[in-house]
Amino acid sequence: MTFQEILDFAGRHSMLAIALVGLTLALVYTEVARLFRPYKALTPAQLTALVNREDAVVVDLSASGDFEKGHVAGSRNVQASALTPEHKLIAGAKERPLVLVCRSGQGSAAAAAKLAKSGITHVHWLDGGIAAWQQAGLPLVKGRA
Repeated sequence: MTFQEILDFAGRHSMLAIALVGLTLALVYTEVARLFRPYKALTPAQLTALVNREDAVVVDLSASGDFEKGHVAGSRNVQASALTPEHKLIAGAKERPLVLVCRSGQGSAAAAAKLAKSGITHVHWLDGGIAAWQQAGLPLVKGRA
């Protein structure tokens, strides 16, 4: 396909061309914004490395019952509504990386954004949550921590 054929197609189907340009710009904006946000997504392997190398603090935002059914080893259960920069786990680990985990990754991403806006540095979240952890074949610990 030549450039002239593409221009001809865009001229005949202007709404499709506008939609394509709009979607492309939205994707580029989303990816650039993701690169520069103050909190970072982690894969299960990256979470494991961060815990092992930098003694990261892992906070699980799951409901107590879900936490007891299975959580990342060493994680602490904190309800999302109680998670503030003043919380003892966060205040006591200012220099260590903080990783937030939930069942799906959605709640922990929102909590990471909130903490980053409040000035907490080294904030991360487990992309995909506990579901991604299990899909990676990594073990969960049952019971209270």
